[in-house]
Amino acid sequence: MGSRICIENSRRLAAGHAAHDVLLWGSRGAGKSALVKASVGALQAEDAAIALIEVAGEHLETLPALFALIADRPRAYILFIDDLGFAEGSDAPRLLRSMLEGGAEARPANARLYVTANRRHIVPRDLKEQDSPINPRDVVDDKLALSDRFGLSLGFHVCDQPTYVAMVEGYAARFGLTIDPQEAVSWATQRGSRSGRVAWQYVVEIAGREGKRL
Repeated sequence: MGSRICIENSRRLAAGHAAHDVLLWGSRGAGKSALVKASVGALQAEDAAIALIEVAGEHLETLPALFALIADRPRAYILFIDDLGFAEGSDAPRLLRSMLEGGAEARPANARLYVTANRRHIVPRDLKEQDSPINPRDVVDDKLALSDRFGLSLGFHVCDQPTYVAMVEGYAARFGLTIDPQEAVSWATQRGSRSGRVAWQYVVEIAGREGKRL
């Protein structure tokens, strides 16, 4: 479902139609970054006029200059900010919010921001804020306001064991590998996580044992 929505939104952008900025949030290794890159790759394979530009989260202040460079280009751009997070007291959240909501530094019509984060609201919340005598609701609302500016918010959650094993089996079938489902589960248990990333790491291990390249 999430992959279809992401690709369709990107397709609209490539076609010059209205499209959303996208926030992909959730568990580590769940495929957030991979989905963004795969969506662009799939559209480029269809000869769509779209490109991916990765922007470092600590250099958001350079985005207005990038906007000026690409605004008149005859293609669409996904500006990809991976694993975004902010230090307490940073002014970067307000800058990003201004870009998303159409302020003076808003992104041009041929560009949209795709952001991945481990938290749904990006900016960490401190429970002590709610004990503050000075407008505590305003402080919390200001932090939540950033995530609200994304037209699409796609959640990625920890997968259950059958889904994880199905991922491993899918990779194994694709690359002609022989896998042991129980060992795959043990591999995930040792790492304390079941995700697409862990499934791929197990497949890399099996391919190495069998002397195969991926």
